[in-house]
Amino acid sequence: MVVDDQPVVRAGFAAILDAEEDLSVVATAADGQEALDGVGAHDPDVVLMDIRMPGMDGLTATAKLTEAGQRPRVLVLTTFDLDEYVYRALRAGASGFLLKDADPAELVHAVRVVAAGEGLIAPPVTRRLIEAFVDGSLAPRTEPSPVPDALTPREAQVLRLVARGLTNSEIGTELGIATGTVKTYINGLFAKLGVRDRVQATIRAYDLGLVRPRS
Repeated sequence: MVVDDQPVVRAGFAAILDAEEDLSVVATAADGQEALDGVGAHDPDVVLMDIRMPGMDGLTATAKLTEAGQRPRVLVLTTFDLDEYVYRALRAGASGFLLKDADPAELVHAVRVVAAGEGLIAPPVTRRLIEAFVDGSLAPRTEPSPVPDALTPREAQVLRLVARGLTNSEIGTELGIATGTVKTYINGLFAKLGVRDRVQATIRAYDLGLVRPRS
């Protein structure tokens, strides 16, 4: 589903995605409320969500969609690359963040990545977000949330490495365990933390105080 308040933009994104053999646009919407209604009617795998729209904005709609369950996954599309929007979108439950000036190939790739269960943030936005954490200008929360009792020391260790951006293979090398074992730990982490991908897990790692700016 493509959600954007500008008809030309909606039609353009829909045309790009419908041109791919493995992708199909099942619906479009002009605002957040239409998106919620459309998801109920069409059950899309991925929603491309604009942020600034009249009525219900994209951040509110994203939060409402993701709090309801595992589907759909939300890929936020915006002309605004401000760190505040990135962080708020991720907190709302988005699985990805892509600027509207991305190439069509980047858009298609982003949809496939998010549909496959991974998180994605456009590289320029990723760099800015990391820099903001490092210099302290973008702090997750003043006080960290308590670490869930069910989280074992090893799971907390794996979560820290996920938040550092390491792949499963790299985590396995770091801890001296098999890649398959790492995947098992990560799946368990996702279930215990109530997250769906590595991007959301990283946000939770900051919230829990397992990762700190400048660390």
